[in-house]
Amino acid sequence: MVGKKVAEETRREDILRAAYDVAARQGVEALTLRAVAARADVSHGTVLFHFKRKRELVANLVDRVLYATAVLRVPDAIATITRPAERMHALLRAEMDRLSADPRHFRLLLDYWTIGVRNATIRQKIRVALEQYREGFSDLSGAIVNGEFRPSRRRGSQNGEGPKATATGVAAVVVSLIHGCALQSVIDPKGFDVQQHLDAAARMLERIANDQPTIATA
Repeated sequence: MVGKKVAEETRREDILRAAYDVAARQGVEALTLRAVAARADVSHGTVLFHFKRKRELVANLVDRVLYATAVLRVPDAIATITRPAERMHALLRAEMDRLSADPRHFRLLLDYWTIGVRNATIRQKIRVALEQYREGFSDLSGAIVNGEFRPSRRRGSQNGEGPKATATGVAAVVVSLIHGCALQSVIDPKGFDVQQHLDAAARMLERIANDQPTIATA
């Protein structure tokens, strides 16, 4: 019985991998149980044994989509960089390159974002994953804010001081920059320049780290 259970779990995993591949290539809307069966090289009945309907299969794919798009990877070479702003710059590049290299993963996240508008369970999973992704940058953001940042001065602010950046705020901006890069790579893969996006992000971080004056607003 144990061997049969292991075999069924392995088959289920194969089906999920095949489903992710079909969805990444064609989108969630084009996902069908028969297409997944063909990709996994199993019968339609085998897919139905593990997933009774498309809705169930789609719900089981969301964790894989979030793992591909909202889980922070920190390469060993980047973890050894000592200056926080420099390390953040390198991490930004790594994440932007990773997500923009194959926009299909992020396109799937957009598909699930749309599904989440109507599905509270999926919406909650996306919310938690994004929260954890931002938290992954919090320590590094805190090092930049507390170790290298001094409050900028803005016109019209009380005592001449502008609002101080926070680790949470910087982490949120960093994730917005990364996912904004991935989004534009999906929408305009030929016209969007990842390097320009990265350079602009790096300048923003350097401005925080080096206490450059904040642009005044009317």
